[in-house]
Amino acid sequence: MTTATAPADTRMRRIRLALWTGLALQLALAALPLLDLATLDTITGHVEAAYPDWSAGDVALDRNAITWSLTGIGVLGAIGWLTALARARRGAPRIAVTVLFALGLLTSLTVLSMGGEQYDLIVPLGYGLLGLLPVLAGLAAVVAVWRKDR
Repeated sequence: MTTATAPADTRMRRIRLALWTGLALQLALAALPLLDLATLDTITGHVEAAYPDWSAGDVALDRNAITWSLTGIGVLGAIGWLTALARARRGAPRIAVTVLFALGLLTSLTVLSMGGEQYDLIVPLGYGLLGLLPVLAGLAAVVAVWRKDR
């Protein structure tokens, strides 16, 4: 004998899955710049390409600023995902998920498109594009919280 799950249970499961997926992606993105710094150090190459005449010390300062900015944004994003998960536990996540999605989308698009001085893009394009992955999970969460139970 099988038991049917209620539509509300299925909906909440979908919401939680999207939120946990977004949190996992966000945490991975927060760690990625630090991992890159310890291994490949692609951000240094990005800075050197924009400022070939800079000293190693100046390049390191800019590299560190970009690396820690990306990590900080990732940590703040993770706090947003945890906030949305806490609201989902209480059964009232619609407004929280929607507002946090809008903030995440705005932040990701800003990181992806911001340039300055010699930089076409301050953040390397790969990091900017990867920053959109949690946004996709956020979109899935928004759709799930606003979808009507059937």
